[in-house]
Amino acid sequence: MHRTFEGAAYKQGRFSPAQRELAEETAVAISCNGSSHAVLMATPADLDDLVIGFSLAERLVSSVDEIEDINRLDCERGIDMQVRFVSDVAGKLAERRRSMVGPVGCGLCGIESLDMAMRDIEPVSAELCLSPEQIANAVHMLTKQQVLNFKTRSVHAAGWYHPTRGLVAAREDVGRHNALDKLIGALAKRGEHIASGAIVMTSRLSIELVQKAAVAGCGMIISISAPTAIAVELADKANITLATVVRDEDFELLTHPQRVAGGGEHHVA
Repeated sequence: MHRTFEGAAYKQGRFSPAQRELAEETAVAISCNGSSHAVLMATPADLDDLVIGFSLAERLVSSVDEIEDINRLDCERGIDMQVRFVSDVAGKLAERRRSMVGPVGCGLCGIESLDMAMRDIEPVSAELCLSPEQIANAVHMLTKQQVLNFKTRSVHAAGWYHPTRGLVAAREDVGRHNALDKLIGALAKRGEHIASGAIVMTSRLSIELVQKAAVAGCGMIISISAPTAIAVELADKANITLATVVRDEDFELLTHPQRVAGGGEHHVA
C-alpha cells in the first residue's frame, strides 16, 4: 500500500538523487444497507476490518454477527465498501449519518450534532493488570510490526497487547482512528475478548480514540504520545487506564493506575 517517488535529498551541504516510499491514501466510502453513510480518507488495506471496526465502534451494530456481508467496489475516485446488516438499523443510520469527507487527523468530522460528538460512554469493567515492563514491551513490539511505517514514515498503528500472548494483532493507516477501527474489526472477526488486553497506539490520544476503546470494552490504552485534556477526562469517567508518553522504560499514568502493578501506590488525578 505504498508507491515509490523520485526526488532529491539535501545532506551534508549537497543535493543528491533520492527515493521516497509514500503511503497510499484513498477515499473510502462505507455504504450501509445500500445508502452511503461515511467517507474516510484511509490506507486501502484491511478494509473489511475497517468496516467491521467502524460499525462496532460507531455502535451501528452490537456484534460482528449482525454483519451479513461486505463487498468492495473499486470506483474511479475511490473505493466503496458496501456492508449489509442482518437486522434493520435504519434508525441508527439516520441518527449517526456522516455526509462529508473526514481528513485523516480527525475521527469526528461529519458528525451532525454535538451530542453525538460528546456521547455518553458506559464505564469499562476490564480487570486487566500489566507490569511496567509489559507496557514498555507492548510499544516495542508494536514498533516492530509497523511494516508500512518503516517504509513510508507517515502512518499510524494500533495494536492489541495481551499479558501472556504478547502483541496479538496490529493494523496501520494514515488515520489513527482508522487504524483503531481496523484493529477492533480484526479482533472481532477472531472472537478475541478485547477487555483481556490493552490497546497500543502510536499517536496522540484524542477523544474519539478513547470513545472507540470504551465502546469496544478495552480498559487500557498505551500510547507513545500524550493525550488531550478532554480525552483524559473521558478516560477517567469511562474507567480506562491511560499509560502515555512511553519512552523506553518510562511512561506516565494519568487515569486509573490500579491496572499497572505498583501504579496504584501513587495518586493519579
